[in-house]
Amino acid sequence: MYSIGPYQLSNPTILAPMAGVTDLPFRRLCHRMGAGLVVGEMLTSDVSLWNSTKSRHRLRHDNEVTPKAIQIAGGDAEMLGNAAQMTQQLGAQIIDINMGCPAKKVCKKAAGSALLKDEALVTEILHAVVAAVDVPVSLKIRTGWSPDQRNGVTIARIAEDAGIKSLAVHGRTRACKYQGEAEYETIRQIVEAVDIPVAANGDIETPEKAKEVIEFTGAKAVMIGRAAQGNPWLFREINHFLANGEHLPTISQTEQAEILLDHIKQLHEFYGPVMGYRIARKHVNWYLKPVGADREFIKMFNSIDDETEQLQTICNFFS
Repeated sequence: MYSIGPYQLSNPTILAPMAGVTDLPFRRLCHRMGAGLVVGEMLTSDVSLWNSTKSRHRLRHDNEVTPKAIQIAGGDAEMLGNAAQMTQQLGAQIIDINMGCPAKKVCKKAAGSALLKDEALVTEILHAVVAAVDVPVSLKIRTGWSPDQRNGVTIARIAEDAGIKSLAVHGRTRACKYQGEAEYETIRQIVEAVDIPVAANGDIETPEKAKEVIEFTGAKAVMIGRAAQGNPWLFREINHFLANGEHLPTISQTEQAEILLDHIKQLHEFYGPVMGYRIARKHVNWYLKPVGADREFIKMFNSIDDETEQLQTICNFFS
């Protein structure tokens, strides 16, 4: 089983932290759908910015599933250590460091996956964060900076030496962003190089792919990101397939409707009347496009600025 310090996951599936997606309502939902661990949205290591509306929502972990995992990002070791201490004081039971995000606005600040090309700075940061807190620290990385600089194995060894308790590895380099196909050979090499548990991430969209990646890499878990958007039941499908070698029955439209309606209600409650219906729009898009919602329907739904009307429109779609 996959363990992070004293925490042993109930299932070998992890919800990847995604800015603007893995808020508290979505984390609760994915945990209910079988995710063994859910990780909060990325927080900047500059704690002076934590009073913004966006950060206040990201910091909410009331009635959170456990263990509470919070991700921080930045490029300064002292600031990251301070942020780690603050997140522990706020109840974090696992602190995750982001060295995997390829977004320009993150990388241009020498954070996220941009750090992978500076192994000395990676070493400094990891030692600083581990020393700053009493809870286990995990790390999210990519396989390297670019296809000709795949230094994931070196970074993984640095992480283990620094006291990092687990790794999640996305099978692309920073330069690849989300283009092309993920490669898992580097993840396999990382698994062989370290003794801490590794979760494989990237292009895992089906139970069969999860099994294939685990068998090829030797990873103890898979981390699911974009594939869970509008498809949170993927976690239970993967868990069942890995445990039994067979598929669960296809989810019914009735259950899909129930899950979606409850999710939207939770978003309205969490964000309030204006932000709630706005944020609900992207989730409804993810849920309904695969089951037949066309461009006109999505355009119409995105024009609705009322909670009750949003819910009624979803009911009408499924009926």
